[in-house]
Amino acid sequence: MNREFDRKTAVVTGACGAVGAEVVAALAARGAVVTAVDHDGRALCDLVERLQRAGLRVAGRQVDISSGPAVESLVDQVEREVGPVDIAVNAADLLRTGRATGLTDDDWSRSFAINTHAVFHLSRAAAARMVPRGGGAIITVATTVQTLQPGYAAYTASKAAATAYANHLAAEVTRHGVRCTVITTTRPETPLLRSVADSDAHASAVAASVLAALSHHADGTAVGA
Repeated sequence: MNREFDRKTAVVTGACGAVGAEVVAALAARGAVVTAVDHDGRALCDLVERLQRAGLRVAGRQVDISSGPAVESLVDQVEREVGPVDIAVNAADLLRTGRATGLTDDDWSRSFAINTHAVFHLSRAAAARMVPRGGGAIITVATTVQTLQPGYAAYTASKAAATAYANHLAAEVTRHGVRCTVITTTRPETPLLRSVADSDAHASAVAASVLAALSHHADGTAVGA
């Protein structure tokens, strides 16, 4: 069995989405102790129970990742109870569709709250602790849509902002031994896109890209999935 992340502590947001769940399972299967983070308490319990039955070391935390103080408290708790965070994965994803001229204030603010602000919160909290230790990895999954078709203005804008932040963070922390990588993926366009998470095949491909970035010590590199 591949135990390349044995004794590593990981935090994964969006853990109950298709991508997040694949990343949690993949890291835990390779030896990491994973804290799975999501707002959906019921789905989180189901995920954690399923993975724990498989013998994997996974714990769940129901957290509002759009809140900076909540994320700081989460990371503090993980470091106290589990160990120094070695791997942080931003896998949370919120899709609010609507024409650019028809988006509501809530559509716009919630898209940025989950797709951008949450990336900033976890990345900042993780980097602030990793830099003094001289090591760690922060992965941001930046999903896009295939074309500039109507309906995705809030989604693509918030993901673009997250990507820009992650790339600037990489420029600052790489010299301190912290690997900061953006995984760029193309979201599959299906009739169910508005209401369900990515397909299983897509989620598996993204998880494989996350593992590849961690295994190959990629620094600020965009990887397609």
